[in-house]
Amino acid sequence: MKKVLKVIGIILLVIILAVALLFFIADRKAAYQNEHYYENASPAGEIEKKYTSMGPLDVSYVEYQAEGEDFKKYEIWYPAEMESSEKQYPLVIMVNGTGVKASAYKEVFKHLASWGFIVAGNEDAASGDGVSSSKTLAILLAQNEDETSLFHNHIDTQNIGIAGHSQGGAGTINAVTAQDYGNMYKAMWTASAPHQELAEGFGWTYDVSKVSIPYMMVAGTGIADGGDGVEGSNNVGIAPLTSLQENFNAIPDDVTKVMAREKGKDHGDMLRYADGYMTAWFMYYLQDNEEAGTAFFGENAEILTNPNWQDVRVNG
Repeated sequence: MKKVLKVIGIILLVIILAVALLFFIADRKAAYQNEHYYENASPAGEIEKKYTSMGPLDVSYVEYQAEGEDFKKYEIWYPAEMESSEKQYPLVIMVNGTGVKASAYKEVFKHLASWGFIVAGNEDAASGDGVSSSKTLAILLAQNEDETSLFHNHIDTQNIGIAGHSQGGAGTINAVTAQDYGNMYKAMWTASAPHQELAEGFGWTYDVSKVSIPYMMVAGTGIADGGDGVEGSNNVGIAPLTSLQENFNAIPDDVTKVMAREKGKDHGDMLRYADGYMTAWFMYYLQDNEEAGTAFFGENAEILTNPNWQDVRVNG
């Protein structure tokens, strides 16, 4: 019996290591894609095309040391015009995938900031519990109150969003539902969040039934995320169709929610190539841009007929 248990233990260990390696490889792929990814994308809808492109604003960058934290520093991208204006800007916190620090996908931050957002992240390579994201938001809120800070009175604290990819999807949910400042967020977005059992196995357990703000969740149809690139596929992966459906159904029906899978894209692709609709989501909820909202809502919502997307469900 002891030998059998030992063999089972070894098999389980191998499985865990294999899944961890899959996360690392898939997420590192996301880190090393083309810096000008938006020029290589193939958006189909007019809203998707508009917000896949860079925005009209120049972008600047600043970083702060994270004293006493393993993740070392906080990184913030913001519209350059902020330095000479009295405007306030909505804030988006970005949550990292496995091993993918903010500095590995800085062009995503820059893209979103060019549309008029302050966008903040950190160097945490293990963000699934949402703790480091909560600390990042706390730093930005403190900077907003500090009269000596670059960001003094420039953050619109009524319009704060959060987004994450892969492990960062679990981290996003946990930051909103289980961490300090969770009630500060107005809207959330995740790409390829790991399914419940997988997240629990790695200590990133989340509970989407506690979500009470508008939430858009996306994933790809590729092998790693949960399919094989063929429409209607539903193989087991990091973020299979069944996982999106279960999470969508678990969110209370009085909460606005959207789910969709991007055709022909896999786990590592989703950090960048769903960016057009991520930007539109935050333009609608954090900047009150009604045009951006037509991508998701109404009888003629763009995403419903966009050939890039399938398995779309909208509630709200």
